[in-house]
Amino acid sequence: MKRALITGVTGQDGLYLSELLLDKGYEVYGLVRGQNNPKVEIARQIPGLKLLFGDLTDLSSLLRAVQTAQPDEVYNLGAISFVAYSWENAHLTSDVTGKGVLNMLEAVRLSCGDDPGRIRFYQASSSEMFGKVQEVPQRESTLLWPRSPYGVAKVFGHYMTINYRESYGMHASSGILFNHESPRRGPEFVTRKVTRAVARISLGLQKDLELGNLDARRDWGFAGDYVDAMWRMLQQEQADDYVVATGETHSIRELLDVAFAAVGIEDWDQYVKLNPAFLRPAEVDLLIGDASKAKEQLGWEPRVGFEQLVQMMVENDLAEQRALAG
Repeated sequence: MKRALITGVTGQDGLYLSELLLDKGYEVYGLVRGQNNPKVEIARQIPGLKLLFGDLTDLSSLLRAVQTAQPDEVYNLGAISFVAYSWENAHLTSDVTGKGVLNMLEAVRLSCGDDPGRIRFYQASSSEMFGKVQEVPQRESTLLWPRSPYGVAKVFGHYMTINYRESYGMHASSGILFNHESPRRGPEFVTRKVTRAVARISLGLQKDLELGNLDARRDWGFAGDYVDAMWRMLQQEQADDYVVATGETHSIRELLDVAFAAVGIEDWDQYVKLNPAFLRPAEVDLLIGDASKAKEQLGWEPRVGFEQLVQMMVENDLAEQRALAG
């Protein structure tokens, strides 16, 4: 039986990945920050998932977690991942999302001893690293030009992973994942903010929805598909870095079209208000990934399309909001 340790297990990726690994017969440990973490109860609902407590900013707690879990694979998904928040607290974002990767790599390296490849390591890199894009579409070799403190922190973690692979011979891979969503996405993210608001508007529970830049374009996929790519990376003989994306780009306006159409509303202009407070200090206008390498070397392809994803999220939010409203 293989053993895995997942940081950030309470996020959407951590939940989907833990279910995937458990289905494959793994013994799965999830690292949770703080005993009062409000998301702990969500993770506890996954049968077979074992929780450990630790903090990406505390190396000693990570060493203890690795010692307890004795993993064959470590998936470092933990981060402060809400881009807008990273401008409000760049220092904390750098400590957790950036230096936290270094701490996790060091914990794995020290635990491996004389066999640096014994524990295989996955780092959750991000398409936000491309920022002011220098090439369309973006691939593994595209110059990184981050446009947020979150993106900068992810670049640090990405290159630190490469450095540990090259310096110590660790089996350390990075997945440069483009935007991936699901019904488990936090409500602060624009996709879930939209689908939840659409559900509430259709039920008469909310009047309108405030958004920022409606012309920003993203490459959106389904989180459940993307965690399969993570697992495939750690099954390769050689560690490497891979872009994981759909190769399609859609605007916020297109997101609104599909989401409102799912509840029978064709003209959404009357419901959507522009609020300058939601504009980023430095916008990332166009992200679209080239996942050819993942397709060729990992045999990975996305299965859930954009419209199916948005409709799935709207349906989930309709059910949730109906239940909450009684």
